[in-house]
Amino acid sequence: MTKIDGRDATAFRLQRRELVAYSIAALMSTTMVFTATTASYAQSIDLSKWSPEYVKSIAGTEEFDTAAECAKVTPLDYKGKLSYWWTGPNDASPDIERKINDDFWAAWKATYPNIETDAQNIDYNVLLDKLRTALLGNAGPMVLRLQILGGIEFSSKGYFQPLKPEDVGYASADFWPGALKSDTYEGVLYGIPTNNETMAFIWNAKIFNDAGLDGEHPPATWDEVVKDSKIIHDKLGIAGYGMVAKQNAGNTPFRFMPQMWAYGGGTLDESTDAPTYETVMLNSAGAKAALQASYDMYVRDKSVPVSALTNTQNENQQPFIAGQLAMMIAHPSEYAKMKDLASKATGADKAVADAVVENMRYGLIPEGPARRAVVFGGSNMHFIKNEYVDGGFDAGAAKAFACFWNSPEWSTKLAWTGSNPGNLRGFKTKWMKERLDTIKFLDVTTSMLPNGIPFPVVPYATEIMNHIVPDMLQNALTEKMTVDEAAEDAAKKVQDLMAGM
Repeated sequence: MTKIDGRDATAFRLQRRELVAYSIAALMSTTMVFTATTASYAQSIDLSKWSPEYVKSIAGTEEFDTAAECAKVTPLDYKGKLSYWWTGPNDASPDIERKINDDFWAAWKATYPNIETDAQNIDYNVLLDKLRTALLGNAGPMVLRLQILGGIEFSSKGYFQPLKPEDVGYASADFWPGALKSDTYEGVLYGIPTNNETMAFIWNAKIFNDAGLDGEHPPATWDEVVKDSKIIHDKLGIAGYGMVAKQNAGNTPFRFMPQMWAYGGGTLDESTDAPTYETVMLNSAGAKAALQASYDMYVRDKSVPVSALTNTQNENQQPFIAGQLAMMIAHPSEYAKMKDLASKATGADKAVADAVVENMRYGLIPEGPARRAVVFGGSNMHFIKNEYVDGGFDAGAAKAFACFWNSPEWSTKLAWTGSNPGNLRGFKTKWMKERLDTIKFLDVTTSMLPNGIPFPVVPYATEIMNHIVPDMLQNALTEKMTVDEAAEDAAKKVQDLMAGM
């Protein structure tokens, strides 16, 4: 069993928050009709009871034998070849993530010793472009784990094979309907959700107190984020909110879209109960209000990092651990990362870093006039069609690997610090219980799952989120355009995409 050395092993206590409850009918309203039959959503988990208490109550209640389950899909003595691309741990990842990654590959080799495996860990911001190039040259991998944003682009172009959980030994009912939706194109499922991400709001309670604010009660709304960010900057001379606005980087839409949805905007109508993806909303009043709030923080108040235009979330970590940044959006893994950074600090920096870790707080992402929202993120696993695979597609090896990775065991372990298992049965494992007992604040991001909104399920979603939305932000924040002009320009670009221009 994996342990987190040096981390707080006591049971966490719930922070101040709303307890999230919602009906199964509301959840089903966000789903589509899938090729796999699902008589009831969440065969193993009752989503209508979803709350931190319910998640704690089911953790550790069942045992799972990964090898035995996967042997039913592909015999354990199967001989074959596998090529796999994914974005795994990097230098900025907590040590525990790198250890679990090593544990996974050792377990995979021990379980399927006769499957020769070529696995490439490719940077998040490089993977999409590398895949596009490889597929044009018929040199893709057999199996791919791709960020949730990218799948429909390749499914719509005919690169991916139809793929549903049943193909690798699992039930579609044991995956979030919203996650399956992100893999469905024209009624056909093309992938398996490997992990589901929802982030939370992180703040330094001491900074809030030092600025005359209540460190135990963070901004409840996005309007309050703007206000508190200015107060912190004006009184303490440091950045209030950790804005991220880098072009062509996935971190940007993951942090700006919750703000836009909260104000009632969107790229298309993805935030509605029954989206058609035919209505452009980037020039809506809600979208402009969100963009105005970002403009106010960056240009008017100068209360966010000047480097926000080129920042990813990684660039927020150093100022946060140094006590120079008050609040940001991120995963529970930020806590593990801050613990790592504090353990490596020395001298006066060590005292500052330890104080930051002690004063870290997590809560729900602020709400807006329309809703509380977070990106329903994560990644999906795909099988590439034989003709686009370098060396051809080995179905036995691919299915064995997909079963192994998406098992309740590894779906949970591989999501250890920053995500949630894609396979809902993972919430019942002993590893989920261990995570809840050892990872501070994990319950908060899990609580955000019902507020998750998937990116638009359209082939050009990557272009919208990685280029058009960041460009809109850049145009407004650099004052190249007014807020209205930037929003209208972005809406026009999306309309052109929809028209095939």
